[in-house]
Order: sequence, then C-alpha cells, then structure tokens
Amino acid sequence: MAVQRREFDGRALSVEAGTLAKQAGGAVCVRLGDTITLVTATMAPPREGIDFFPLLVDYEEKMYAAGKIPGVRYIRREGRPSENATLSARRIDRSIRPLFPKGFRNDIQVVATVLSADPDNAADLPAMIGASAALCVSPMPFLGPVGTVRIGHIGDDFVVNPTYAERDQSDLDLIVAVSPTGVVMLEGMADQIPDSVLTEAIGFALPFAEQVIEMQRGLMAEVGKQKISFAALEVGEDVQAAVASHSRNIRQAMQSPDKKVREDATAAMMEQLSQDLGEQFPERMPEIRAALDNQTYQELRGLILDDGRRPDGRAPEDIRPISCEVSLLPRAHGSALFTRGQTQVLSIVTLGGVGDEQLIDDLGIVESKRYMHHYNFPAYSVGEVRPMRGPSRRDVGHGSLAERAVLPLLPEEEEFPYTVRVVSEVLESNGSSSMASVCGSSLALMDAGVPIRGPVAGISIGMVSDGDRRQLLTDIQGVEDFTGDMDFKVAGTRQGVTAVQMDVKLEGLSLPLLEEAFAQGRRARESLLDRMADTISAPRPELAPHAPRVFILEIDSEKIGDVIGPGGKMIRKLEADFECKIDIEQDGRIFIAAPDQASGEKAVAAIRDLTREVQVGETYMGKVVRITPFGAFIELLPGKDGLLHISRMARGRVEKVEDVLSLGDEIEVSVLEVDPQGKVRLARKDLPPEAEGRGRRSESPRGGSRDSRRGNQGHGRR
Repeated sequence: MAVQRREFDGRALSVEAGTLAKQAGGAVCVRLGDTITLVTATMAPPREGIDFFPLLVDYEEKMYAAGKIPGVRYIRREGRPSENATLSARRIDRSIRPLFPKGFRNDIQVVATVLSADPDNAADLPAMIGASAALCVSPMPFLGPVGTVRIGHIGDDFVVNPTYAERDQSDLDLIVAVSPTGVVMLEGMADQIPDSVLTEAIGFALPFAEQVIEMQRGLMAEVGKQKISFAALEVGEDVQAAVASHSRNIRQAMQSPDKKVREDATAAMMEQLSQDLGEQFPERMPEIRAALDNQTYQELRGLILDDGRRPDGRAPEDIRPISCEVSLLPRAHGSALFTRGQTQVLSIVTLGGVGDEQLIDDLGIVESKRYMHHYNFPAYSVGEVRPMRGPSRRDVGHGSLAERAVLPLLPEEEEFPYTVRVVSEVLESNGSSSMASVCGSSLALMDAGVPIRGPVAGISIGMVSDGDRRQLLTDIQGVEDFTGDMDFKVAGTRQGVTAVQMDVKLEGLSLPLLEEAFAQGRRARESLLDRMADTISAPRPELAPHAPRVFILEIDSEKIGDVIGPGGKMIRKLEADFECKIDIEQDGRIFIAAPDQASGEKAVAAIRDLTREVQVGETYMGKVVRITPFGAFIELLPGKDGLLHISRMARGRVEKVEDVLSLGDEIEVSVLEVDPQGKVRLARKDLPPEAEGRGRRSESPRGGSRDSRRGNQGHGRR
C-alpha cells in the first residue's frame, strides 16, 4: 500500500494505491474531506482493424455514498447516469485523452465510483485526480500525471478546491487540468468575469496542480507497474513518398467554402488515391490510409501556416456570415434562429411555474434547477442517417455548456418567478454548434421577454501548429476542429466571461497562449454581440401572449392547510376553477401560474379570501349556507361562516327564518363578535321591514325575549 497526502487550504487530499480493486490494471482511492472516490483503469488488447483510440470513461454515483436509497418505489437501485455523472465522465475523458501516445489502439476503460460523499466536497475533482493516478500506477503507456484543481473567486481572492458553501459565494467555478507540459483541459462558469481574471485564475491554479502531479509521481515510485511497450503502425518511406507526391491535389481538394463540396471532393480524391496506391502497394492498405490521413493533416497546416488561408478562404480571425431571426414560432413563448455559415440552430423558450423546476437526484447538494438548456443534434444536421436514441453524452455536454453560459444572466426568482426551459435544435452543423446554441438561446430569451441582464454570445477558437509555428483560428469549422490542435470555447457578455471549455490534442498549452486565445475570443464575442443587437438588443417589455402569468402571494405559513384543504380538495378546486397551477412553499409563498392576467387575479383573490381572518366591525357580502330555527349561517369567506341570529334579520319580530331568508341568498352583514373559539356573531346591514302578518315580539315573564335567550344557546351549540 502507498499513500500520498497534501494540504490545500487546511483540507487534506490523499491518494492511496494498493488496497482496493487489485485485479484492475491500476486502482486508487482519492479522499477529499469525507468524500472518497475509487478509480480503476483496465486495458484490453487492440481490436483488429481499429483506426482510433477506444477510450471509455464511466462515472458511477452510488447513492449509498450520501446515505440515500435510490430509484422509485419498485426499482430501488441506480439507473442511467445523472447529468452530473455524464458531465464528470466527459471531463475525465478530456483531461486524459491527449496524454496517450499517438497510434495507441488498445481498449482502455476508466471507472470512477463514488463511495462516500460529504456535504462539503464534490466528488468530481477526486475522480479526475484518481483517473490520472490510476493510469500512472498501471502498466498503460500514459504520458501523465495530470494535476487537477478547482478554483473559486470570492471578493478579490482566489480559493483552491472550494467547498459547496464557498462555491455559492464565488463568482467563478473553474476546473483546471494540467500536465507536466501545460494546461490540457479547462471547464468553468463565471459571473461576467473579465478575461484577465480568468487567466489569473489559471495561473493561480498551476502551483497547486503541480503538487497534485508530485503526489502521483510519489505513488508511481512506490507501487507503479512497468509500462508496456507497443508498436505503432510504421508507414514505409516508399508509401509516404507516393502519398506526398499527390499533396498539391489533396490541398486543392480541401479548399471550398461549402462543406459538402469540400467533403465530396476530398472523399473522391482519397478513394481514387487509395485504389491507385493499393495497386502499387498491395496488402499495405493500413499504411496507405495512415499516410493519407497524415498528409491531410500536413496539407491543412500548410495551407494555414504557409499561405495564411483557411479551407473556406477566410483569414484566421474572420467569422463566417451571421444571420439572426426571432419570433419564428407563433405559439412558442420565445424563439430564435441563429445561423453562422453552415451552422444553424433554432432555440425555443418555454416558460412555466415554479412547480415545473427540474428535480435533481444525485450526490450533490442542489435539489432542483429552474433554468434548463437542452441541446439536440439530429443526424440530418450533418447529412447522415442514424437511429434517434435520445440525448448522447455529447448532447448533454453541449447543452450543459450553453446552460452555464446563460445562467449568470438570468433574473432571480423574486424578480421573475418562472421556470425557464430552452431547447436548441441543431438544424445544420459545420463546427461549434454549442456556441451557436448560446447565441440562439440569448436571442430567444430576449424574444420571450425574460429580463436577462444582458445578451450573451459564444465563439470557438481553434489552433494549428507544426512545432515551431502556431496560428489561432476564430470560429472553427468541422475540418479545422477534426485536424486542429485545440478547441477553446468561450462565452460571455461585453462585461466578461460566463462560460469556458477547452480541449486539446497536444500534451499541454502554455499560459501566454491561453491569454492570447482569451483576447481573440473577446474580439470575436464583441463582433457577434453587435450583429445580434441588430435583430434584438434587449428583452421585450411584455411576455409572449401565450406565456403563463405567474403571481406571487405570501400568506401565514400556518394557513397553508386552509389553501390545500382536506386531502388537497381545496387546491384542486382552485386550480380547476381558474385553470391555473398553484405551488406552495413551506415558508408561505404561493406561486400561481395562470393562462392570463384575469384568471390569475381571480385566483389570487380567492386565496386571499381563504386565508383572511374575519375582523370585528368589517362588513361582508355573504351567502346563506345553512338555516336553523334560531338563525342562518352566512359564509363570509371560503370556509369561514358566522351566525346571523333570527333576532337580527329584520326590524320587527321574525317567526321563521324562512320568512326572510332562503338558502343561497346573498346579504350584507357586519361582524359583531369573534369569540376565543373563533365563532362569529353577525348583524344584518340595512335591515328590511318586518315580514307581512308578523306581530310584535312577546316578552317573557322574566324580561327579555324568549328568542334572544334561546339564540345564545343556539349559537353555543353550533
């Protein structure tokens, strides 16, 4: 057994190897506070004919880790991964994938299992550290270690590995993964933080990441296994020379503003070259394919680095043509179509009441969220055919990135008591559809009248390099992403950054290069915001006609039962009567989502009546709900009635209540008394003349009327 420990802001981080899951190629337990994650790494032999690196990462949230029993009543076990689990697995993948040798084709599986989760420390950070550590102590040819830290920003200070409580106070939540040669992965959300502060945060993270790297090196020295050797496919010099002789034709084929024209031309050329070279070099097709792929990479880099021209003819910082439209869908609460070149996204906003919030059942402390962004990437968006299987990991990841980009701009619930869902349908894709979703969401929210604090835009910055030279590229398209070295996505407003995500195919990037990427992204973002403002520059002053109207009412929490009623009878009646949805919080806040203003106001009035107290001296227009020999019970408010004694129904003597009142009559009454038991005595306003044929009231021998004495007794028997 080997253990490495470090202190970060007074909290211990430990990595232990050699005790659990010893049949795995590598296994470690990482502990931060009382949060413990077991991470394993296993390897299988390469599959025949495979031409990519098959890395599989799974993140398992075990509900026992937080003392919870999962599932619904009939299925008490974990089901499909939560959104948080999917995002955590993607972060692990992106932080380790660049550090496997080029040409390595063995199947690798990394599994992170959360064994214990405390209420202070998230398990995703230990999982990322554990993934690197498990690979480091395994025999797999991993070029790590990777040191990962989370950075917060509270006031003017940066905080390393903040707790949940500190993250609530922070205007930055940034994960930084660092290899021995530079930064390999970034992911975070910020509240309009200036780009310069983001780069400061990355610089602040580097020495702490180095400590995590040293911990893993210590484990490797104690229990690390001998790394395997593997032979990457060797391409003969004769095949390389034959392919290189066609370089001019390859470069020419990959140049066209239209994606399909370019892809068809390139595919046709590659097919022809494969046939010709296959005849020249029989039984060496793997070498030919590898040489063609490598030559394509080299020609793209040469086109950009030598000629200063991109495949579609743009200069490095040029953005493809932009068009924006809003209010496309007549029944939607808000809609927008954002098109950038051959990437097109339709974003649709739906507003609901607070009861429409998404409940979250995972190991985190957040139980619900009122803003959701869902991203859909159908096969037709890239001209392909495949089954519709629901959201993929990529869909979940891109949707979450766009959600984080917009979330800091949303108004607080007190200002805008709605649940907001945005769906971004990718209709056409040729690079950076996630950032197009950010732009489309911003436009659609403003079209819906959601009072966001400002428009937000996103752009992707790529890079190509050849070792000595590099060129950053604004608004990368698909081919530049596939053959490039970096995908740096940054979203924000004119004031600052709201979301960032970076993947690389190199072993690490320097801080100066990241500063340059942030600056280039800021210039592009401001250009996009200018173009979007030409279509809509601020939220509409009114909600869409078909959007629900939400009203907030505060009542005494002890009156909640009056609104709900026995078995929920009263609240169901209110919802049916006014065609609304009513949600009640424990603190007495009531949210009413109504189809229109009039229905909502009526529902508010009805609930106010339900929770009002009857006051002495007040006048009410009541309804006769019960008649007795000694008087009538008048409903003053829903569920609240009082006794109108027979002696107070008319100016003269009344023999029978029915001579004056009938069930269902509405009369005006005033409150004479409310006794300690809550019983109410009433008097009629504007007393009518005595009924025809009635005589004067007889007096009893003891003085006073017999009816008046009996009336008090009757009231007491109610």
